[in-house]
Amino acid sequence: MYTIPGHHHISMITKNAQQNNRFYRDILGLRRVKITVNQDDTSMYHLFYGDKTGSPGTELSFFEIPLVGRTHRGTNSITKIGLIVPSMESLHYWVKRFDEFGVKHEGIATYSNRPALLFEDEEGLRMALLAAPNTKVQYWETHEKSSVPVEHQIQGMGTVEITVKNMGKLIRTLTEIFGYKVSAQTESTALLQSIHDEMFGEIYIVEQDGPSEKPGRGSIHHLAIRVKNDEELAYWDEQVKMRGFVSSGIVDRFYFKSLYFRESNGILFEIATDGPGFLRDGHIDSLGEQLDLPDFLEPKRVEITAKLKPII
Repeated sequence: MYTIPGHHHISMITKNAQQNNRFYRDILGLRRVKITVNQDDTSMYHLFYGDKTGSPGTELSFFEIPLVGRTHRGTNSITKIGLIVPSMESLHYWVKRFDEFGVKHEGIATYSNRPALLFEDEEGLRMALLAAPNTKVQYWETHEKSSVPVEHQIQGMGTVEITVKNMGKLIRTLTEIFGYKVSAQTESTALLQSIHDEMFGEIYIVEQDGPSEKPGRGSIHHLAIRVKNDEELAYWDEQVKMRGFVSSGIVDRFYFKSLYFRESNGILFEIATDGPGFLRDGHIDSLGEQLDLPDFLEPKRVEITAKLKPII
């Protein structure tokens, strides 16, 4: 039986790609590893940030929708992203850095029983830096040109929080289909891990009644979990269908292959392969410095570019 080795990427909505670029590249110190477009709507930028090569488990991705409204927060949504940093000293470094750049934060506290610094980007996207001295995302590579010192750099995705009306249904989907294990549970929360005692495949579920979230700028569109290759992806496609969920079927995204489905609370999951990766059409020294288009969109480059505002 196959297992899920952790998160692959997570995708959000932004109103302003230029502002978004400043926050994630210049303040968080991530590398912008890919400028491309939404393959389902090529008038929309799709930006990826991560480590040196955009390794699986390090990728934060954003769709730019200039006319999008604000998020009306609620349940049945992905509500927070944990990002791994190496140490408690790193959290203190980030408090000073956030104060310097005027980033909204709550100071060092505890989240999911770990030292954490909760903060938001300029569009209200909720995140947490999590001190994890004994954790390292498997493929994480140092980005030497980051404005953040190596010893304090973000090393990838950690705990992802999902808020739903029916916690039991989501727990059953993750445990019975994908093999996640419940490591802690209360009446209204549960902590699940795809790899025992590792944060890079961890999902924190909060049960909350009330109106469902209405997405907008700063909201999270979907969470992608990792599989190694096409063979494993085909296996999970069958498993999802056998449980009665509607699968998108396997889609070739050029940089990886994936499928999409919604679980019973309406949370959108993607299952994505590790490769081929962002070096497929880019050089390691110049990743994210130009608009890259998959082969099947390259003939439309002039038409696509005409609809996009350049990103510096």
